[in-house]
Amino acid sequence: MSNYEERTDLPANFDELKKSINRTANWRERLDAVEELGMWKARETIELLKHSMSGDSVFKVREAAYRQLLALGEQVTMPERKEGDAIKDTKKILVRIKKSLPKDHSYDDFKEKLKKMRIDVYDTYEGEKGADFDKWLEQLWSELRTR
Repeated sequence: MSNYEERTDLPANFDELKKSINRTANWRERLDAVEELGMWKARETIELLKHSMSGDSVFKVREAAYRQLLALGEQVTMPERKEGDAIKDTKKILVRIKKSLPKDHSYDDFKEKLKKMRIDVYDTYEGEKGADFDKWLEQLWSELRTR
């Protein structure tokens, strides 16, 4: 069903979509929820899409919410790509994780511990950096000073 066949009721899985759109540890799930919510022109779905467009930590999700809102006839402005860290104090978080590992740990050890300790950070930057995520994280890991 396309966006142009206006459906003004709520989807049967609205509560699940609402949970998905707020799940900080899974940008792909948030993106899927945005796409599905965009098929329903109801006050509640529009509010969720606006919230995603302005508040999601991953630009791809904010941009998708913007596109869905436009297709629903809403007057919205393209969200800007945020400068700086997508998550506040990212470097401090990464230093803490690196310090918690043995001195001779590998990049893969670091990456796994980040995933276990701060999936929200891992997931957000994976979504933001896309194909460059591993290169970005490994570079940052190699530059982090812990002692």
